[in-house]
Amino acid sequence: MVSLDFKTVLGFVPRNVYERAQSDAFKAFDMLHGATGAGNGFLGWLDLPSQTDESLISRIEAVARRWKNEVEAVVTIGIGGSYLGAKCVIEALSGAFHSHVKGDFPHILFAGHNLCEDYMGELLEYLENRDFAIVVVSKSGTTTEPAIAFRLLRALLERKIGVKASAGRIVAITDASKGALRMLSDENGYQTFIVPDNVGGRYSVLTPVGLLPIALAGFDIRALVAGASVMEKACSERSSLNPALSYALIRNALYRTGKKIEILVNYNPRLQYFSEWWKQLYGESEGKDGKGIFPASASFTTDLHSMGQYIQDGERTIFETNILVEENVRQVTLGSEKNDGDGLNYLAGKRMGWINSMAQLGTMLAHVEGGVPNIVFKIDRIDECNIGELVYLFEAACGISGYMLGVNPFDQPGVEAYKRNMFALLGKPGYEEASAILKKKI
Repeated sequence: MVSLDFKTVLGFVPRNVYERAQSDAFKAFDMLHGATGAGNGFLGWLDLPSQTDESLISRIEAVARRWKNEVEAVVTIGIGGSYLGAKCVIEALSGAFHSHVKGDFPHILFAGHNLCEDYMGELLEYLENRDFAIVVVSKSGTTTEPAIAFRLLRALLERKIGVKASAGRIVAITDASKGALRMLSDENGYQTFIVPDNVGGRYSVLTPVGLLPIALAGFDIRALVAGASVMEKACSERSSLNPALSYALIRNALYRTGKKIEILVNYNPRLQYFSEWWKQLYGESEGKDGKGIFPASASFTTDLHSMGQYIQDGERTIFETNILVEENVRQVTLGSEKNDGDGLNYLAGKRMGWINSMAQLGTMLAHVEGGVPNIVFKIDRIDECNIGELVYLFEAACGISGYMLGVNPFDQPGVEAYKRNMFALLGKPGYEEASAILKKKI
């Protein structure tokens, strides 16, 4: 179960600021759960865990069983929330040296999230002599990065095993009735799953967008959804005990005192990509209208030897949110040496988990004393249930926090600017006038 502790933060927030933020947090909670705020057509994620249908889980598990013994690799094609959610959960559950695979399940790869020629070339080379399948995630089927990746990977698959056989190796997660990918799927007989109309990409981890790749990697999506359901119930309470409401409250109270940058900190490398998902969730949801807390991340103790200096002594516009894991799956104990040349015999007999916990405590004490407030989330262990809880908690808090900032947490108008320029420079039909304007600037 996830727990939240922000008692060390209160000394950084004047009482009147906290009380005002508390009042605003409850108003934002009411907007979210009453569906009265901006973007209220995209709240399908709110009750998604408790409403996940057994038939959907069974269909996803059936694909995982079929491909388990049929393919060596599955490429998940998507960008933004269409890949980060699945990747963050798979990375967290896989472990550092398991290459995104559990037992004899396929190797889960990702494409369509960049335009790097070397990346795609290396992926095509890797797949040339391997049996592989494709999961393509796109509402429209025309988003540039995923569409390019799908065209290239589908061509390789069809060349290797034929067009007809390829239909059984491609699953599309797309719109229910419209769009280029829906049309292609219907024409070729691809199995499909639906991206719900009322769930935006960055809130889609608990839809087939995230659940299918996670199941293909060999993980228990039922436990993931069950954990999220537990947190859904906790986050639906209009109470100061609601962890999502409390987190949104305290981070916005800090923002109002000049803390503009939030660093999500982990002490377990498995959570590195969880931070990447969190950064997209909050950055794309809150960074609007000249407002927003800038989401950054750090992996400790590694980054204490790089960013640690700035965090300790730099500009005091930052605060940290820690995710601490209380139990380790494995036990590693330090031995003793006769000559004690490295000076570590004082730690002989101690487990690395205990050493790491002392590093956590020492770091937080130093940073708080140095003027950096520290919020702390604790989870029992890294497993499907706890990760499901964390995912839902951060989603719920993001909705509340966005409304506290006075922005629509469910759109992303700024993302379109680079697309317009890119299309104009690429010579896409319909962008001729924009192309002419841009060419005068370069």
